[in-house]
Amino acid sequence: MQQADASLGVVNPAGIRPGDVATALPSSLLLGATFDVATARETGALVGRQARAKGFAVQLAGGANLVREATGGRNFEYISEDPLLTGRLAGASVDAIQAQGLVSTVKHFTLNAQETCRVMADSRIEEAAHRESDLLAFQIAMEDGRPGAVMPGYNLVNGHYASENAHLLTTILKGEWGFDGWVMADWGASHSTEKAALAGLDVQSGANFDPQPYFGTPLREAVREGRVPQQRIDDMVHRQLRTLFRLGVIDNPPVPGGAVDYSADDLIAQRAAERGLVLLKNTGGLLPAPQGLQRILVIGRHADVGVLSGGGSSTVTPHGSTVEKSGIDLVWADRVHHPSSPLHAIRAEAQAARVDFHDGLEVDAAVEAARGADLVVVIAEQWRAEGLDTQGLGLPDGQERLIEAVAEANARTVVVVQSAGAVNVPWAAKVPAVIAAFYPGGRGAQAIAGVLFGRVNPSGHLPVTFPESMEQLPRPEQGDPATTTSNPNMERIGEIFEVSYDIEGSDVGYRWFEREQLMPAYPFGWGLPYTTFAFSGLTVTAHGPDVRVAGTVTNTGARAGAFLAQVYVSRSMPAGGDTDDFGPRLAAFDKVHLEPGESLPVVLHLEPRLLARWDADAGAFGIAGGTYQVRIGAHAHDEDGPAQTIRLRLNLLR
Repeated sequence: MQQADASLGVVNPAGIRPGDVATALPSSLLLGATFDVATARETGALVGRQARAKGFAVQLAGGANLVREATGGRNFEYISEDPLLTGRLAGASVDAIQAQGLVSTVKHFTLNAQETCRVMADSRIEEAAHRESDLLAFQIAMEDGRPGAVMPGYNLVNGHYASENAHLLTTILKGEWGFDGWVMADWGASHSTEKAALAGLDVQSGANFDPQPYFGTPLREAVREGRVPQQRIDDMVHRQLRTLFRLGVIDNPPVPGGAVDYSADDLIAQRAAERGLVLLKNTGGLLPAPQGLQRILVIGRHADVGVLSGGGSSTVTPHGSTVEKSGIDLVWADRVHHPSSPLHAIRAEAQAARVDFHDGLEVDAAVEAARGADLVVVIAEQWRAEGLDTQGLGLPDGQERLIEAVAEANARTVVVVQSAGAVNVPWAAKVPAVIAAFYPGGRGAQAIAGVLFGRVNPSGHLPVTFPESMEQLPRPEQGDPATTTSNPNMERIGEIFEVSYDIEGSDVGYRWFEREQLMPAYPFGWGLPYTTFAFSGLTVTAHGPDVRVAGTVTNTGARAGAFLAQVYVSRSMPAGGDTDDFGPRLAAFDKVHLEPGESLPVVLHLEPRLLARWDADAGAFGIAGGTYQVRIGAHAHDEDGPAQTIRLRLNLLR
């Protein structure tokens, strides 16, 4: 079983397969910004096709962790802070990969929310909160995608390493959820023989990263001595073979040397980026920029080279990528820019305009270059990588000062932010237009240029909350990464320590902001188009736990575009409160494409578990009887959209 990392394309780590390249997809967070199951399927199928053509039978894909830590170094590999959005898109991607006749994982099961000290962190959370958040995201992904394998995280969960956590792997995953595939450890994430085998781990991966081959001679000895039953070994083997047969890997094994249409696949990656770019601000209708501008200035230290990629085991390096050492002692990953130059793409899109370039390293010189330009585009970047969280959420290397100085010199300044997730934007008030591009992939620059000049009507919406400051987060304090260990196969420094996720519990991201009555810089679900939409005729009907929302969406503007129907549900709070009450939760979403003036009906089915709380006594989700508000929102905190209240009866979801 040849395996490859695959969240963002088929990885060729350190070029160990000379000459082998792959399509670099946008980051998973940008996929989350599309809010589009069809795009998840399209990009998943691409990964599956290319993997099979390269001879791979297993793709280490399906990142389904919730973004709990805004500073997480690996956030770009995950989809969102919301369990429904994450579960639906991760499941669709996995299903599409496996439809090509190979195995996909989901990972990193579960609560692997940070990179700094990831091998030392004990993620602590109460059962109900876990079930209503991170576990729910994985559960939905498992139901929609039926992955052949599950990979636990490096971290501990409630006192036990995830790879030897019997409650997670056997009680929930294989027991309650009926998972019939295999559980494979991450590289260097195995810690025992007997405990891991009995807890439900089926495969020790990358044993060369572990202190010893726990599932080699030590496992044979454990079976001979009766500490691990032979039936458990049979189960490990059965789970792998059954899955390989189910997905066609044995009857039709992948063979290296298959044909890949990279040009067609690059266009798929570009379309995915175009659907996910988020227009955060557009004061005065500065964008889309009109044709006929005389001079445009592009500023950014790598804008002439390419677009940024996240660092680590998921990094894809298409032919022509620029690879540099990170320059950070605690990061082993290289810094990669995909060969898609914003400067060149803007020149192609702007047609007759003169497009100049400045790297922005000298602020005063950049300011002088900006004076008199008809449009200034600042390409900002914040790099993050596996194994290390970012310190704070600001843009590094003086870029914030650069943006403010350039914007003061030229009021027609647009900022495009490439990042692994949320960033602080104290400078946003001083610029008229901002685009969140995350890491846009191997054709990201073409997507950015398309949005800038209106070839693409932006339809992305934030999959994570952008806070005003670190102080708004559940855990604003950050430790010193030099005082702990973050990566496997490294000497342990310090002791295992607890990280309390009971602070926010199941109220991750926008739910935390709503509960604490905090106003973010930009909320979850936020995104501006170049047209206008109206939602009318809202009706909400309930038949037991089956709640349906219907209405009509109309494009009231002059451009074709895509409307995102976001349905939020909350349980009303009577005086004194109720433990069954909760603030707005995304319970359904759908993207609708409309021509100018066109109207279309929409019907959405709410996910019943988003109407419920976990009932520990019953061992199931339960909908409490009472009044619920259903609202169509432009974002998570929108209180102006059409809404209705409904009465629901007590209902256990089994």
